[in-house]
Amino acid sequence: MPDITVSVLQLQRYICTSLQAVGLPAADALTVAQLMAEADLQGSDGHGVIRLPQYSRRILAGGVNTQPNIRIEQERAATALLHGDNGMGHLVMKRATELAIQKARHCGMAWVGSHFSNHAGPASLYARMALEHDMIGLYFAVGNANHLPPWGGLDMLLSTNPIAAAIPAAEESPIVLDMATTVAAYGKVKAKAQRGEMMPEGWMMDRQGRPLLDPKRSEEGFLLPIGGYKGYGLSLVVGLLAGTLNGAAMGKDVIDFNHDDNSVTNTGQAIAILDPAAFGDVNHFKRQVDVLIRDIRGSERIPGVERIWLPGEQSQARRSAYLRDGIPIPAGLLQTLDKLAEQLKVPALRDTTP
Repeated sequence: MPDITVSVLQLQRYICTSLQAVGLPAADALTVAQLMAEADLQGSDGHGVIRLPQYSRRILAGGVNTQPNIRIEQERAATALLHGDNGMGHLVMKRATELAIQKARHCGMAWVGSHFSNHAGPASLYARMALEHDMIGLYFAVGNANHLPPWGGLDMLLSTNPIAAAIPAAEESPIVLDMATTVAAYGKVKAKAQRGEMMPEGWMMDRQGRPLLDPKRSEEGFLLPIGGYKGYGLSLVVGLLAGTLNGAAMGKDVIDFNHDDNSVTNTGQAIAILDPAAFGDVNHFKRQVDVLIRDIRGSERIPGVERIWLPGEQSQARRSAYLRDGIPIPAGLLQTLDKLAEQLKVPALRDTTP
């Protein structure tokens, strides 16, 4: 079966139809579908449509609430805690981000945490929402399975615990950093396995301390933190802010949603929004960001390096290419999605009209 390319609208409609087939209300299915397709559009292929079979399986098994009452549980002027009622994480975090933006308009900054949420896709989806309002977005989350032991240990007590930051610019593309606190997010491992590719050395290690290269054997080892012990410390701090602070799962309480379709994950996330207007003129700030971007891009390069990239530039270039040429769907993933469509009795992705 060859690879195919699909438009973002085609992908949205396929995801939306599939989510409705497993019980999500139409409006919620559309919201989640738009965010999942956006993940693929920006090249976050470990967090887009590749997750649809897993989400569908958990929904059908009762592991996700299709009719959640997402509500504010605690609130102050610049902060809030959302109860996700075990709804789709995309719905919880979209609501949390919109609330944080609204609060930041009045307070200059805001922090909204969530508990009883679920996996919500790539971190940058929510940090980027601030850009439409000329604001800065910061996102933190506890990963949905523990793949990282404490530095020097073997017990899986930590996860990839991602961070994202989005900072607006004037004429240049915004700075968008989206990173796991491990060398690679586990979604990238899953994507490698789906494509039949090997992992580069340095992503994972087996329990004897040897490099693990086959993504299909990932359960035999663990992910490596960025920067050695510093990445371990960063994962711990992010987990405390996004999980423990919100009364969400952290450490041994994290549910591995790759193997457990029934249990409530109690996933914790947090979004912080800063309004640059609280610190001075927004346009001046954005122009200064442009200056720094150009200084970095134009700085002297190591021999053999063609270009210095800023965080988010390659994702923006991929977004432009995919809008023009279509989003690539690898043959292995397409086969999985075809099986899901048959199971749910919905049109296959290639047969979905854009």
